[in-house]
Formats: sequence, structure tokens, C-alpha cells
Amino acid sequence: MAFGAQHRAKKDTLKLLEKRLNEIGKGKPVLVVGWSLGGMFARQLAHRCPKKVRAVVTLGSPFSGNLKTNTNVREFYERIAGHDVNEPPFPHVLDKPPVPTLALWSRRDGIVAPSAARGLDHERDKAVEIDSYHTGFAVHRPVLMQIVNEIRTFLAEAEGWPPTLQPLVVAAPFAKA
Repeated sequence: MAFGAQHRAKKDTLKLLEKRLNEIGKGKPVLVVGWSLGGMFARQLAHRCPKKVRAVVTLGSPFSGNLKTNTNVREFYERIAGHDVNEPPFPHVLDKPPVPTLALWSRRDGIVAPSAARGLDHERDKAVEIDSYHTGFAVHRPVLMQIVNEIRTFLAEAEGWPPTLQPLVVAAPFAKA
């Protein structure tokens, strides 16, 4: 889930996300991964329908602390969304979702305050620092590979199965034309 300037919270956002979750899951719980604002939606979706969500992973999502001060883009978001960041058009639950929750955060994010994306111990099950800028969570291949490995490890821990070790592959240089 990635919601940026072209998307915003609407009254039916969670209903539409739950519908999509049903289509994807086909009766099985789904791992929900959300970047930035998408992570905020992922957490709310897990509150709304916990039996349909296997776990939530947030990538640089400002779920903890003061929503007015935990990002550098709050005023921009409010202008586009048409509502105060503290008053979304659907119920907003601040507690940890009732499913396993992994927060991936970066001290070099540049958009979201590290403490807001890391959260407090009672707001998530595990937090892991990723060395990335905010956009790197979504587009930088080495970061994406680290994210996949962290998710694999987290699910193994949360669900009690042994982790499988995968070699860390480094992105190859661009091919010459």
C-alpha cells in the first residue's frame, strides 16, 4: 500500500481496502505491507479485520507520536486531503493492531521522524532500522532486498517456524547499451 499525493483518506478507503484484501486472500490471512501513509492504512485495516490480516509491516510510516509534528509533509498532506491529519474521515485506532506488527524505519528517512516510524515498544512487536531515505523503501533494490529478508525473519519469529537463510544479492551495475 502506498498512498501519496494522488491518494488520500476518504470515508470508504478502509472498506475498499478490505474488499481488495478479500480478493487477494481468498479466505486466508494476508501479509499487509504499507509504505509511509500506506502503513497507516495497513494498521487501520488490521484493526478493522484482524482475522484477514496475517501481519502488518510498515515502511517509514509515521504511526507513533504527534501526527502534527512527526513528518515534514503534514501541511502538504492536509492541503491535498482536505482534512486535519488528526481527523481522518474514518475511525482511527491508535493502539497496536491485534496482529504481529513489524516497523521498518530509518534515521536517514528525511520525511518521517525516526521515532514516529520506529514506534514505542507497546505500539509494535518489532522494529528494525533500515539504512535508507524515505523513497528508498519503495525503489532502491538493496533496500528492498533487506526488507524482504527482515519480513521473512519476522514472520518466522512470529509464527514459530525456522527462518530460511537467503543470500543477500547486491544490485548489479547498469548494463552498457
